[in-house]
Formats: sequence, C-alpha cells, structure tokens
Amino acid sequence: MDYKNIIIKIRRIVRSINIESKKIQKDYGVSIPQILCLEYLKNSPNYQATQKNIRDHLKLNSSTVTGIIGRLEKRGMLARLPKSGDKRVTTITLTSIGDELLQNTPDLLQQRLAIKLKKIPENDLVKISESLELLVEMLEIENIDASPLLTAEDVIKEE
Repeated sequence: MDYKNIIIKIRRIVRSINIESKKIQKDYGVSIPQILCLEYLKNSPNYQATQKNIRDHLKLNSSTVTGIIGRLEKRGMLARLPKSGDKRVTTITLTSIGDELLQNTPDLLQQRLAIKLKKIPENDLVKISESLELLVEMLEIENIDASPLLTAEDVIKEE
C-alpha cells in the first residue's frame, strides 16, 4: 500500500470535520462545541448544570467554556440562574430556544461515528486504537491536549 493513500484518508477526515463545522455555523449560527454544550444541558437533570460540569464534560478550558456559555446566553439558548442558598454559584439551564435549536440540528459527525463504533467488535476497536496511536507517535503529537470533540475550532486556533 502506498503511504500517500493513508495521508489522503487522514486529510479526508480532517476536511470532513472542517466542512461540517462550517456548515453547522452557517446554517444554525452556532459552533459544534456550542451544540454539545446545549446537548449536555438537555441530558442533565432538570436541564441544568454548573459551568464546571460543562467544562469537565466538554474537556475544554474555563475561558473557552465561559465564551461558549456567554454566546449562547446572548442568543437566549441558555440562562444563568443563581443557585438558591448560594449566590456565588450559578446554574446554567437550557431554554426553550436552545431546545428548539437542538431539535432542528442534524446528528453530528462524531455522534454518527460513535454509533457505528459501538457496533464494532472489541478486537477491531483495539486495532483501530493501536493504529491511531501509532500515527500520533509518528506525528510526534502525543503531548497535544485533545478534547473528545471533533471540531475545526481547535485546528483554527493552532494555525
């Protein structure tokens, strides 16, 4: 097998992530991390979570999560509510506008991939993981932080 085919396949994956990210932004006016934030709230008890819960789930730094929450709040998709009994803590809650957006957005690439990966036998998953780990080592990118999210924003920030 020609090594160029491997590079082309990697490029195809990266490009599809970029295309999806741009399409979601254009069609719905939100980023993929913003959608994932709203989905996390939708799946949380009472549609609420703390900023720390959201940060831990998305595996993003505090300032990035603060920006995501701020932009969604400006658009009325979520609200910050003071926690009863402790005004220093705010609870982030999904609004009906945010829920409506989620109902209209398509499943994301990573969601479709996760569904398909769950159907693969364990030994095949191990092979895929080992192959990807080898690529990470070959590219010498072991020390780069990575969120479990497939988004183009991280690529853009690094350039």
